[in-house]
Amino acid sequence: MEDGNEQASGSATHPGGGDMTGSVRKQWDRQADAFDDEPDHGLHDPNVRAAWDALLSPLLPQAPATVLDLGCGTGSLSVLLAERGYDVTGVDLSPRMIERARAKAAAHQVSVRLLVGDAADPRGVANAHQVVLARHLLWALPDPVAALDRWRTLLAPGGTLVLVEGLWGTGAGLPSADVLALVRARFRDARVRMLTDPALWGRAITDERYLVTARR
Repeated sequence: MEDGNEQASGSATHPGGGDMTGSVRKQWDRQADAFDDEPDHGLHDPNVRAAWDALLSPLLPQAPATVLDLGCGTGSLSVLLAERGYDVTGVDLSPRMIERARAKAAAHQVSVRLLVGDAADPRGVANAHQVVLARHLLWALPDPVAALDRWRTLLAPGGTLVLVEGLWGTGAGLPSADVLALVRARFRDARVRMLTDPALWGRAITDERYLVTARR
């Protein structure tokens, strides 16, 4: 999948959303086998993997802090952080994505709790994580405001929110200023950083990709 066409493999509706949720789930199940073909999805390239490691490491508390990876897809970031000693839970709507994430965790010999569920409103997870991480997810949800409100409840006081989002070349996505405003209304110390380094994406980019961090 081209990054300009990125979509979040989270839910398009909240639980009880009916056929729309099922349709989104099937969509991502179909894409699971090829999802890691994109450099920033699979992190197969050591340089891309190192770039994401270098981006995230300074943002997070010391391991073994608890990390909730929402819309985790095939689990590449979950596994990367588990290798660094973090206590990671990943949630994704797609059972096939979670199946691949479990296989990836096993191949890397790390322990990650991986759950099938609605990333916008996850159930069965603790409400005191030290980090909530979501990559390429918020923009694709039907109610980003409700999602951010819910994610705030999943963070421990002083916990860190880490969002990677974009305004893709296709015109889809959310402008960084809009996401920063939403986050600032609910969290403190909100900051935005543009992610222009080609090493993160496996190629040069021309659209807007960015990181927003904040604290509860």
